[in-house]
Amino acid sequence: MGPKPNAARLLAVATLLFSGRALAADLNATPATLDSILPTLAPGDTVHLAPGHYAHFSIASLNGTSSAWITITSDTPQAAIIDADPGPCCNTIDISQSSFVAIQNLMIDGHDVDGAFGVSAGGGVTASPTHDIRIEGNVFVNHHGSQQHDAISTKTPTWGWIIRGNRITSAGTGLYLGNSDGSDPFVAGVIENNIVEFPIGYCMEIKFQNAWPSIAGMPTGATTTIIRGNTFVKNDDPSPDGDRPNLLVGGFPASGPGSQNRYEIYGNTFAHNPRESLFQASGRVTVHDNVFVDAATTRAMLFQDHDLPLEQAYAYNNTLYDVGSGIVFGNAAPQGDGVAGNLIFSPSPISGPIQDQRDNLTDAVANAASYVVAPGDALGSFDFHPGAGACTGSAIDESKFANDTDYAVDFAGASKGTFTFRGAFAGGSADAGVDSGAGADASAGGDGGAVGTGGPSSGCGCGVASRANGFAGLIGLALAALAIVRKRGNRSTRLPVSQIRTSYNGQSRLER
Repeated sequence: MGPKPNAARLLAVATLLFSGRALAADLNATPATLDSILPTLAPGDTVHLAPGHYAHFSIASLNGTSSAWITITSDTPQAAIIDADPGPCCNTIDISQSSFVAIQNLMIDGHDVDGAFGVSAGGGVTASPTHDIRIEGNVFVNHHGSQQHDAISTKTPTWGWIIRGNRITSAGTGLYLGNSDGSDPFVAGVIENNIVEFPIGYCMEIKFQNAWPSIAGMPTGATTTIIRGNTFVKNDDPSPDGDRPNLLVGGFPASGPGSQNRYEIYGNTFAHNPRESLFQASGRVTVHDNVFVDAATTRAMLFQDHDLPLEQAYAYNNTLYDVGSGIVFGNAAPQGDGVAGNLIFSPSPISGPIQDQRDNLTDAVANAASYVVAPGDALGSFDFHPGAGACTGSAIDESKFANDTDYAVDFAGASKGTFTFRGAFAGGSADAGVDSGAGADASAGGDGGAVGTGGPSSGCGCGVASRANGFAGLIGLALAALAIVRKRGNRSTRLPVSQIRTSYNGQSRLER
């Protein structure tokens, strides 16, 4: 048996004082000792959970600092299993009035107990707000008690959350950020490199925001919530509380703090929705270098007034395949729009009151193989890198979008350079900065091959030729579905190939 928490802390303090470092401790916890350790945590502490089953727990009034986070982790990923209370008395991991806390590498099992959310922030802001929380590398299972059963939920005003590299399978709702009445805004978050599959309702929703309450420390200037590198996929299960998009983001306050905030949504895969849009937005949003597939009876993207108005909407360099409607504006965006450089295979590619529409390439679904390496709907079996018929016309003027994060790199993180292809990929399967998931960087490939001289085209003057065969063996859209390394700046996150589903029709389960 390890030392008692206080003894462990004294040993750590002595060691750190002699080494001249700031106070911090590495603490070992078991299912029997975790509850006694949690209230003692100080900035910089890391709690290492031994393998086993743990009861639900609360993170209350724990505050690290920006340079010394408090971390709760399992050194063996998912070997520490946090079980929902069967009552339920409370959520499985409750967070209140805390900041700079990381929850990493856990298995969070909801046991389909309706009302027991996986990770939930609440508790109001009476003592202090909840902000700067990192949820990373966790697996959420069995949050399928109803459509209202959430894997990750925030019901208090918060900012600075990082939700990264998690897998959420078969939840009622994957992520529900903000409150249904427009209170409790979710601000300046980063949601990246997660897989959210087979929910009853939303894979993810960020709720609209009414006028903010006054909260000390909450950023009042313009901020951006970034949603990148995720896979959002639904199956054919019914949604008894109403059909939902894979992802929905809501609008911002009409004036005051938060009124100039934005969403930037890029490098994601949106797959399959039999009854609703793959993506829907109001507010102020930019959507670039994503892939949308398999919504043959619905829409890929819908921009329109929802709970609050659509204000500004940019959609550029996306690839859309096998969607009933491609990019749809239900109403105008009074602060500006831009629909440019998209590659769309749909009977109704672009519609609605759009002022700036240019350089898009559209064609029928049946002709997609003339433009891309391997079109298809099934994750893990298609490649949307440019083929020989890809448009290599004039470069696309993206100056309007130059303030967007990573606007100059494609889905795979490769530089667009003088971007001439349409869609989410700037070049062949050798896009720089990606990894096959097997440990070797892609290195072969070409520039998309020669361009044909005949056939249909739209937005650039190039024709359709036969499909190229000189590309490397990467399966393009397996970039997200096979969870290869995504590198933009200093980011690099890998999800194990063994955990990736390659089909979303039929019985859903977690493969481990």
